Amino acid sequence: MNNHSTSLEFSHLPVMLNEVIKISSPLKGGTFIDCTFGGGSYSKQLLKFPKTIVKGLDRDTKVKKIGNELEKKFPQRFKFHQITFSQLDTIAKNKVDVIIFDLGLSSIQLDDFERGFSFKSNEELDMSMGLNHISAQDVINNLSEVELKLIIKILGEEKEASRIAKNIVKSRNEKKIIKVQDLVKIIIKSKRKNYSNKINPCTKTFQALRIFVNKEITELIYGIIKATKILKPGGKILIVSFHSIEDKIVKYFFNNFSTSKSKPSRYLPDKDYSQTALFEEYKNKALKPSKNEINQNNRSRSAKLRYAIRSKNKFIHPNELIKKFKKYLDLEAVNA
Repeated sequence: MNNHSTSLEFSHLPVMLNEVIKISSPLKGGTFIDCTFGGGSYSKQLLKFPKTIVKGLDRDTKVKKIGNELEKKFPQRFKFHQITFSQLDTIAKNKVDVIIFDLGLSSIQLDDFERGFSFKSNEELDMSMGLNHISAQDVINNLSEVELKLIIKILGEEKEASRIAKNIVKSRNEKKIIKVQDLVKIIIKSKRKNYSNKINPCTKTFQALRIFVNKEITELIYGIIKATKILKPGGKILIVSFHSIEDKIVKYFFNNFSTSKSKPSRYLPDKDYSQTALFEEYKNKALKPSKNEINQNNRSRSAKLRYAIRSKNKFIHPNELIKKFKKYLDLEAVNA
């Protein structure tokens, strides 16, 4: 079994590791939460600094072995938790210094064809990251055409969502859609033939299904709210995102709940956010991977790293964030 977990670790390259460590400043020590433990790359790097205490969490049951091995190696300084982002506040008794999110799929998940995340897989449709209620197969075979269209259009930003949803329903009326390749054929048949060669025609639909099955937007929104609640004043929240919906949420949250929040109109009087803002002044610039990193790990090409520093103010629930992204939360609420 050991060999399996070692191969899992090496199959996942952490994204923007140097940047994450530099911003986290682990030399000073403190408590760190690695919200997407995966192969343990961030956690292991943080544990190289002797004054750090690290909590790793991951919903993926397949990585628990790696977490357990690290616990044995650092019994006083590392603890693994099998939970989702939205349960983040259950593992912190005291306020923490740094919280790191590395969103999206890990290479461990994508490269394991049995899990059906990849459109190259010949296995059954699944796409569960762990601690799930449903699989992609349930979604494809049971939801209405309207629901499927909305999922593919909103979560996948797929222009041809209507045709894909229509053909899914037509196909499943003849026989249940079980295998990844059955779905691939339906999508390719539904797409107009002038799609660009750069991106596989299945990418957006697969992204949409994966996000829906794992309630990724809901988990992200409630996860970053809980993270902000348990951060110390001056503590940092770092988020690496991979697609525009995630980045839009992170950017909005950091921008609108910081002391540098811009006023809605230049004709309105200045409002002082210094007493209520959750974050100190936010310098709105996403960091991107170096050319060198992209060459070594092509999957890092769409990554964006943003971070914010917690203010000294009392935590106030950011209701505006929930309102702003309500359409995503309502859509994922179908997956109850």
